[in-house]
Amino acid sequence: MPASSTVRRSLIATATLPLLFGALAACGYGSSADKSDADKAAPAANGKKLSADSVKIGYFPNLTHATALVGVQEGLFQKELGGTSVKTSTFNAGPSEIEALNAGSIDIGWIGPSPAINGYTKSKGQSLRIIGGSASGGVKLVVNPDKVKSVDDLRGKDIATPQLGNTQDVAFLNWLADKGWKVDAQSGKGDVNVVRTDNKITPDAFKSGSIDGAWVPEPTASKLVSEGGKVLLDESDLWPDHEFVITNIIVSQKFLKEHPDVVEAVLRGSVKTNEWIATHPDQAKSSANAALKKLSGKELPAAVLDPAWKSIRTLDDPLAATLQAQADHAAKAGLLKKPDLKGIYDLDPLNKVLTSLGRPQVGDAGLGVK
Repeated sequence: MPASSTVRRSLIATATLPLLFGALAACGYGSSADKSDADKAAPAANGKKLSADSVKIGYFPNLTHATALVGVQEGLFQKELGGTSVKTSTFNAGPSEIEALNAGSIDIGWIGPSPAINGYTKSKGQSLRIIGGSASGGVKLVVNPDKVKSVDDLRGKDIATPQLGNTQDVAFLNWLADKGWKVDAQSGKGDVNVVRTDNKITPDAFKSGSIDGAWVPEPTASKLVSEGGKVLLDESDLWPDHEFVITNIIVSQKFLKEHPDVVEAVLRGSVKTNEWIATHPDQAKSSANAALKKLSGKELPAAVLDPAWKSIRTLDDPLAATLQAQADHAAKAGLLKKPDLKGIYDLDPLNKVLTSLGRPQVGDAGLGVK
């Protein structure tokens, strides 16, 4: 979808800010704890060192961060960085990754829309820039088909979201409001009961019958389907061209200013990784699963991996118009004051890379640096 496309007013919001709820740490895909990984990629032999000895990148051990998983696993970032080494850290929550970026523990990160918006607005536009896109899609409403056969059957049911105030939680709240149902955002009580449940335990809660469904990202959605769940709604169907941002690439403004060559090299690695994923889908899927096993000690079974992988699209375009729509819809719902996102994007480095590779440039929907 062109970044300049106008997002329909009828779209359901899929993201908001975790600062809606004060100090609540909520914008990861389920867990509020972070996890570090000491993995270091060896610099390319005889590779030319760029302006920094190393670059520290962060991401989640999650399929919606497939570009980072595969790019690191296959050495595609290191290839572009030459003699500048890659150091990686993994996180289970957006706030932890933003804290690491602010502290200088990472320089560049793959992260969801809500924490990116939160980090930018909380710092009054001083901490980060979004420099590229990475993934779209991969969010579904999965239900117990014995209890929920249609949307109308959701009334009175217990439906899980990953965390109070996280991207999927607010998406579900706004979707319910659009249906005319009332739910108290803080308690989750109402016509439908929203139960905040860590994605790690959501499948067990679903199996035990303590929840009747969940609005969750992959691979949790496919895990629920493997336990007998049914997809009632794919969030992609709510968006024009079935695209909405689920993962961005961010950079600290300090690192971008001091090491633009390193940032360009990482973005070139990202673009080439996405191209490799598109042209080698089966190999890329296996590579992502191998990376997950390395990080978590356990790979995903085919019954979960295959459908989850199909529902996520890696891309370079940050789909800026959808980020603005997400924030606008959250504000319209009265969940936060409308944030000023002007300046959150700096797509010049990405567009330089795309132009050098003969690709069309992408737009920032009027939210770029002045």
